Amino acid sequence: MNSVAPIEKNSATPVQKKSIRFPARSFLAFALTPEAPLTEWLESLDGWTENSPGFFAGRPVVLDLNVLKPAAEEVAALVSELGTRGIRIYAIEATGIESLDPQLPPLLRGAKAAVIDEDKVESGRGMKAASSGPVQDLPPANTLLIDQPVRSGQAIYHPHGDVIVLGSVGSGSEIIAGGSVHVYGTLRGRAFAGATGNSKARIFCRRNEAELVAIDGWYRTADEMDAATRGKPIQVFFENDVLWVATLN
Repeated sequence: MNSVAPIEKNSATPVQKKSIRFPARSFLAFALTPEAPLTEWLESLDGWTENSPGFFAGRPVVLDLNVLKPAAEEVAALVSELGTRGIRIYAIEATGIESLDPQLPPLLRGAKAAVIDEDKVESGRGMKAASSGPVQDLPPANTLLIDQPVRSGQAIYHPHGDVIVLGSVGSGSEIIAGGSVHVYGTLRGRAFAGATGNSKARIFCRRNEAELVAIDGWYRTADEMDAATRGKPIQVFFENDVLWVATLN
């Protein structure tokens, strides 16, 4: 009779279970807050996007319905209207709505977002952004130094301080800073300063060819800037509820 050697208890190879990681991501999402009458709000949105074509392309957008307060069954039509304008909704904020059609973007809970508004101030000098949620303490400032030109289509996002570009900023590119933006060359793209709620931030550049400038959600497009500021060194600042674009002497 053949004998079978007993298997030692410690000789078995343990089974390794592959773990699943769920790393967090932090990114900037713009918010749209429709208002009644909705038809007029959509017309204003169309006017804005005509001045800044492609602004929402590839950008996550949160649809804040806490001002409009539509019925749940009306949300799909609004999302569709925005979709025809090339605006893709990432998530929806809507107090009082507990569930939506599964085909719609998900409801977002507890978000703290800045919302671009369409209210004009002093004959179109600036446009105001209303903030939702309490004002948060900003983290300590630090500076991001970019020692080369920002290429067309490139995006720089630095929410915790200033951004300094030692070259030029190409058309179709973006600089988004929690603090101020300094461009020691030509600014041809878009510059967003104070993007995390700092109305004291400023934008400086040696040559203004900007497509859009904004501070704390207040913005001015190229068509809205004084022709005397084009091609000149400028600073952009927010004062007395107006976004100013001024030449530097």
